[in-house]
Amino acid sequence: MEGLRSRIAFYLDDIETPIGRALTIGLAGLVVLSSAIFVLESYAVGEEVQSGLALCDRAILFVFTVEYLLRFWCAENRVKYVVSLFSIIDLVAILPSLLGFGNVGFLRILRWFRILKLVRFLGGRTIFGYVTGEDAAIFARIIFTLVSIIFVFAGLIYEVEHPTNPGFGTFLDAIYFCVSTVTTAGFGDITPKSQLGRGLTVVAILTSVVLIPWQLGDLIRQLVKTDGQVALVCTSCGWVAHDGDAKFCKRCGKELPLLQAQQD
Repeated sequence: MEGLRSRIAFYLDDIETPIGRALTIGLAGLVVLSSAIFVLESYAVGEEVQSGLALCDRAILFVFTVEYLLRFWCAENRVKYVVSLFSIIDLVAILPSLLGFGNVGFLRILRWFRILKLVRFLGGRTIFGYVTGEDAAIFARIIFTLVSIIFVFAGLIYEVEHPTNPGFGTFLDAIYFCVSTVTTAGFGDITPKSQLGRGLTVVAILTSVVLIPWQLGDLIRQLVKTDGQVALVCTSCGWVAHDGDAKFCKRCGKELPLLQAQQD
């Protein structure tokens, strides 16, 4: 039993082995699908489609619940796990739906922070040029933070304003309002009317003002730090983030090939 528990715990957090990678990508796909279902449910798509979406959403909720229970069962210190950040995110994502607190599928966007594990695949050269794993992690964190702020607050404001405010007819209207608000464009064609909706708008602005510039500062400092590095591939471990005058790999210590030889 102990061996089974340790094996499950390993695969739930692993992205290096085929099983762990498939599990992580599968769960990430369910997070995206769950968010898409919530958006579609805000439109008039017909009873049959609505029933299908509701069934699919319940199936995803079941998977998330099983995952949370497995993580709780596999945790060495369960009290520490329950109060950890990812555990709280998982619980917030599933508990309101399990208790029947209305259409709160948008809260599952919080689980997008688990997808941050995938940024380890982004090391090396991309279509935007050379980036290190740290650059990719910071950039991905900024994107996920911005998307999460917009999606979660759009969901909250939509739930509050939709019943009485015709300006928030669909979830896309709420997304449009949050994007224009967070980016300070402020077109003014859609505005919340309730006190709670206006309060949520203020919180959304303050959250983005605090979190986004702070993370952009981290990215700028990291880019400055890696400005002198070149894509010099280590033949032993494959690491590519080396200084231009480096002779040995900073990760494994193996002698590096000459830069000129690689360019030729």
